[in-house]
Amino acid sequence: MPKVGMVSLGCPKNLVDSEVMLGTLVNQGFELTPRPEEADIIIVNTCAFIEPAKQESINTILEMAEYKKFGAAKKLVVAGCLVERYRNEIRQQIPEVDYVIGTNELESILLACADQPQQPTGGKPAEPYLYHEFTPRVLSTPGYSAYLKIAEGCDHPCTFCVIPQMRGAFRSRRFASVIREAENLAKQGVRELTIVGQDTTSYGEDLGLRDGLPTLLRELGRIPELVWVRFLYCYPNRVTDALIAAVAETPKVAKYFDIPLQHASGSVLKLMKRGSNGQQFLRMLEKIRAAIPGVALRTSFIVGFPGETDDDFKALLDFAAAAEFDHLGVFLYSNEESSRSFDLPNAVPAPTARRRQKQLMSLQRKISRHNLRMMVGKSLPVLVEGPSEETDLLYQGRMERQAPGIDGCILINDFEGSEPQRGDFRWATITEVGDYDLVARLEERFFAERLAPENQLPAAGALVQIQPAAAVPSN
Repeated sequence: MPKVGMVSLGCPKNLVDSEVMLGTLVNQGFELTPRPEEADIIIVNTCAFIEPAKQESINTILEMAEYKKFGAAKKLVVAGCLVERYRNEIRQQIPEVDYVIGTNELESILLACADQPQQPTGGKPAEPYLYHEFTPRVLSTPGYSAYLKIAEGCDHPCTFCVIPQMRGAFRSRRFASVIREAENLAKQGVRELTIVGQDTTSYGEDLGLRDGLPTLLRELGRIPELVWVRFLYCYPNRVTDALIAAVAETPKVAKYFDIPLQHASGSVLKLMKRGSNGQQFLRMLEKIRAAIPGVALRTSFIVGFPGETDDDFKALLDFAAAAEFDHLGVFLYSNEESSRSFDLPNAVPAPTARRRQKQLMSLQRKISRHNLRMMVGKSLPVLVEGPSEETDLLYQGRMERQAPGIDGCILINDFEGSEPQRGDFRWATITEVGDYDLVARLEERFFAERLAPENQLPAAGALVQIQPAAAVPSN
């Protein structure tokens, strides 16, 4: 059978789509390869949320197209969000691309990789797609950690966002399907499960479920093999008392909230069609912190939105200083031609937006370092991820307060007892801190069992280049 290489760009939600396509191919006998020069077929799963992501996708497509000239590749397949926005342009302007697959056409990957011609232009749009617990899937993450997508699409009217155009209306997976997939992953060695969806807090509403996400978290917390369950992408006005209680009362659910607020100025939030303001946000954060001592809070902001004044930005700065988030991302507004904010007046000059981004991140750097200093001397549970990416002399891991791929890490420069292994859940004593990372001494004692490596679900042997999630703003 042909060898297939995969490049996956963008967020974890897109990565799950990549894993579904890989699983479909492996299930039919295709072989995966980590070497693009050896691949007979190369798939690029693209992101197109903002301009930098679009450019990254185009550059990657052109880079992979070179392997049709100088490597073994005979077919180049482009999938994902870029296809949804620029399907015809890709076909017309990049002739090296043999097949395109939209976000609702994942099952077409078999046709794309077989000896089939490209489907004709036009025709009826694909039906909204949702994978389920029986859908083949090959993890590209380490065997101890996996993402679990619980919904697709979005119904929110945010003016800066084009996700509904690419992903369609919000639709939840069936409750039993999500639980069964989680159980299957846990039995195969997954110990950390990260729940994703464009808006996880809306989960189940379209199915008539009340408190869908809180109920789901409590049920996932009963799966014996799981150690940590976290969820990302909360919509601010959907953070309910029931959700806070579920996180507080379910031991396996990470004490961690990712709530993309996008701004704190009421006037900017109104232009974004999100509503609320910084004072209401502060009350929400106070409620979370009162119910869950030691909770970690993450958010993201957009600066340079049309109409953002100096006073609006000062309101955002003051809010960030008062909120003291543990993790924060700041993104430059991207004026997408199909977004509802595209024609808004009073554009913010690019140099002004970049200056504001730098100023806000400078403030957050100080807040982060201050928060991390409070942890020096504490003994905390740490998930070991293996040798450090910075140097072979160190190991790297994460604590419960750090989500994979988007937050800082724990650098381990000393350890007691046995040498650390990927997937170990051990206690560690914090000895030093940086702006976003910590340094720790790993203790001999474990706080959770790690399944034997031979029983773990293997990660995909595919070519997977993952653009850091922090480089793409969430909803």
